[in-house]
Amino acid sequence: MSSLTSKGVAVVTGASSGIGAVYADRLAKRGFDLILVARNEERLKSVAHRIESETGRKVRAFPADLNDKASLAKVEALLRDDTSITLLVNNAGLGSVAPILQADVDTVTDMIALNITALTRLTYAVAPAFVARGSGTIINIASVVGIAAEMLNGVYSASKSYVISFGHSLQNDLSGKGVRVQTVLPGATATEFWDVAGYAAQKTASITMSAEDAVDAALVGLDNGELVTIPGLHDGEAWDRWEADRRELSKKFGNSKPAQRYGVKSTAAA
Repeated sequence: MSSLTSKGVAVVTGASSGIGAVYADRLAKRGFDLILVARNEERLKSVAHRIESETGRKVRAFPADLNDKASLAKVEALLRDDTSITLLVNNAGLGSVAPILQADVDTVTDMIALNITALTRLTYAVAPAFVARGSGTIINIASVVGIAAEMLNGVYSASKSYVISFGHSLQNDLSGKGVRVQTVLPGATATEFWDVAGYAAQKTASITMSAEDAVDAALVGLDNGELVTIPGLHDGEAWDRWEADRRELSKKFGNSKPAQRYGVKSTAAA
């Protein structure tokens, strides 16, 4: 049991390796105790033991397969009921580089369940608890392919587009209620993601960022109040312009008559 002052408990999913393990390390060093969630119990306990030994923080391994309904329900209950939890990192996910004619539909269905359904259910579990206490932080890990949709497998890209859109909605719904929501869009990152996805060579490509650099940048973005953080985007104002254009365009969709370019004689009243 740590005697150090704690910033509360951070729950990190997908914490046995890669980005999740780095988040766990960095958050412990920032003063959080941890609950680490992942399927691989042996690796998860190894990460938990290492971080606890190095930082003196209290670290609990919580083995769970978030694609299993019973396991997912246990993590949801934890997030609803444990009042010491102050931060959630929704990092667990699956990826693929296979195009539709080569991808297995059961595999991509599992991807949807983890990348979308589990992330959504965990967020729905913790958000009301944070609102009730008037504070809390949710960090959802998306990807740049949520915007650059043609780069990898279409279902993977679409799942990350969902995370981006969900983050916008959460920020709108929770504004003024004491809950911070950050959406992080890493680019290619040197993790086991590429081994699982079937393209291990990407880990050593010149455009690939280390997991440590990606997480460190994301946490600085959180400190700076960014709603969306893209560690590899050097022109930060490019996102601001893109987002402003998106919001402006959304104002132009509400019309009772089809656009003239379609040549449709409208039945709407003049």
